[in-house]
Amino acid sequence: MLIVCAPMKSTAQIIHFADKQSIAPLGSLLRAAGDDLRLRILRVLAQDSFSVSELCMIFDLRQSALSHHLKILIDAGLLDRRKEGTAVFYHRALTTGPHQALQEQIFTQLDAESLPTESTEGIARVQQQREQNSQVFFKGNVARFRAQQELIAPWADYSEMSLQLLDRLDRSPLGTIAEIGVGEGWLLPHLHERASRVIALDLSEEMLSLARNHAGHLAGIEFVQGSTDALLASGAAADAVIANMVLHHAPDPRGILADAANLLTPSGTLIVSELCAHDQAWAREHCGDLWLGFMPDELVEWAAEAGLKLEASVFLAQRNGFQIQVQHFQRC
Repeated sequence: MLIVCAPMKSTAQIIHFADKQSIAPLGSLLRAAGDDLRLRILRVLAQDSFSVSELCMIFDLRQSALSHHLKILIDAGLLDRRKEGTAVFYHRALTTGPHQALQEQIFTQLDAESLPTESTEGIARVQQQREQNSQVFFKGNVARFRAQQELIAPWADYSEMSLQLLDRLDRSPLGTIAEIGVGEGWLLPHLHERASRVIALDLSEEMLSLARNHAGHLAGIEFVQGSTDALLASGAAADAVIANMVLHHAPDPRGILADAANLLTPSGTLIVSELCAHDQAWAREHCGDLWLGFMPDELVEWAAEAGLKLEASVFLAQRNGFQIQVQHFQRC
């Protein structure tokens, strides 16, 4: 099947998270997990990220009281935060370090429980407010979207998270990484640092030309024009495949996931960054989107059909009302 190129990227560079924590002691982790409110916060953050003001709305708490609990969760390595404009959004941290198994067990147990009614109602109020904010934010910007697609999904956000997920892999450096829909190639130097060989795939020769201008001087990068099925037909294989903001431009996103899975070596990794489902229909006309994002469970189901299992999910809320999902899958 065919793919379309990833949306044109700006000349942004990756912005590294500024507040990485050292490995949290076990006592901090156990303390953080020993409070009902903090556990509810972690449960609410299962498939979304929220700002402090949004969390205050969900839990009906003053910011001073809530900030105390957020700090404890951050110090314990259970939460991370990201600045978006003037707001700070909190999301579940990627599990890592000597207590990774315990962190993952905490999340697994929490996700098996249903949210209290007051929490689901609070989330609904936040989502309604986000929709209103989104309409206001974009009302005066529609005419500029072709040149400013990063108003929807800043490249640095999901690219940084993709690299963090790659860096969690046991195999380093990787043998081969394939990027589907490379756009202007801004991620290629970072992939080059993490693999002996990089395959840069895009349907557009114009995009590949820009990518060559950016990263063609680096040895070990192979630029390929075509689709995922053509790459499979050539016998290519990769230890990791990256697909950043490609699926909502593809006629057959389900097929792209299947092809990506078939490109992977045994126990290989697929990292997908995508928009979560939204109702901003103007994105089709002004940004060339074929799909209005995807439900996270939808991507997980398609991946499972292709023989992939979910390893990690990160959700990055944007101040404009959109939400990015970064999903890490592994070949079974």
